[in-house]
Amino acid sequence: MNIHFSKEELIFQNDVREFLKKELTPELVSAAKHTSAVFTEKEIAMEWQSRLAKKGWLVPSWPEEYGGTNWNETQKYIFSFECAKAGAPNLIPMGLAMIGPLLLGKGTKEQKDYYIPRILNGEDYWCQGYSEPGAGSDLAGLQCKAVREEDKYIINGTKIWTTHAHLANKIFCLVRTENSGKKQEGITFLMLDMEQPGVKVEPILTIAKDHDFNQVVFTNAIAYVKDRIGEENEGWSVAKYLLEFERSGGIGGSKSLSDIEFIKKLVNKISINHKDTSFIDTYLSKTNELEIRAQAIQYTSLRILSSLRNGDSPGPESSMMKTLVTDLEQEISELTLEVIGYYGIPFQDTSFGSNEPAIGDEDFRSVAGRYQNLRATTIYGGSNEIQRNIMAKAVLGL
Repeated sequence: MNIHFSKEELIFQNDVREFLKKELTPELVSAAKHTSAVFTEKEIAMEWQSRLAKKGWLVPSWPEEYGGTNWNETQKYIFSFECAKAGAPNLIPMGLAMIGPLLLGKGTKEQKDYYIPRILNGEDYWCQGYSEPGAGSDLAGLQCKAVREEDKYIINGTKIWTTHAHLANKIFCLVRTENSGKKQEGITFLMLDMEQPGVKVEPILTIAKDHDFNQVVFTNAIAYVKDRIGEENEGWSVAKYLLEFERSGGIGGSKSLSDIEFIKKLVNKISINHKDTSFIDTYLSKTNELEIRAQAIQYTSLRILSSLRNGDSPGPESSMMKTLVTDLEQEISELTLEVIGYYGIPFQDTSFGSNEPAIGDEDFRSVAGRYQNLRATTIYGGSNEIQRNIMAKAVLGL
């Protein structure tokens, strides 16, 4: 299928390309390219966020009064595709794609007026406190406890796999405020400061030696009632609303298509000196199969964006997109690792600013680390097995 843009859309596409040519520096592209971690390193992501915010292009899907662009779905597609094609860093999603949309949909006017500007300008850097050592896929089994005392809650308990908690100054989390009745009914959604005596962050290193994840321990930590989203004991419905945005992930497929082009580049480069003459045909055939799937995901996500524009939440389609995109991401990373062969065996430092020389070609540096870290994508945000259960119930009625 070919997409034929209108004259106005072609002008917009050119504007996006000119902006990227001017603002997307080689340093930003290089840092994004060599990132193997789950999220782009903070200073890189925030630099790119600042440039987008200055242009007014940071949160295209938000209402105009809160910084949105009022772009149509085709413009959003063009922008997402061109950013991925140009190698732009991924933005950190906890503020822009999770708590921000949640505040816009469920927050009070006071919460929106205070927090939204701070999310946009980067003053608040958020992390998400959902999973616990004994409550991962069964999130409703969480036990981190909050007791209300007048205008505040006193929190005690533990959260785990908390991405970028060591960098964040704010956390939104689910806490247990009631033990009677169904376990989903006693949960409350709170926002609180990380920079207080009752919050301790303990690092968890990945198998790629990246520091993305953490364990967060609350000991008489304080959250204020004014920073509760929704009513007390009704946090489960708030959390489900937020998870729909986390799982929908914007326009799926664009980043995958960019990663597939990277594989093709590697195949062509390696094939020049490869002894197996069938090498290039074998791997280009495999990449073509993945490319077809990535394009199908892209078109599906455009349909979902259309419903979002009409004020709907992503619904069960978010589970479908989460499953499709993460499965594809893993397969792409597996094929990339297969292409570089034994150059994927040694550990390579991918941290920003590292002066350690690459082993083999510079393009090989982040391949193994990215493969290792992407093993988590089918688990976090709700495991893909859970997503299939949601689809079976909500879509198929099983």
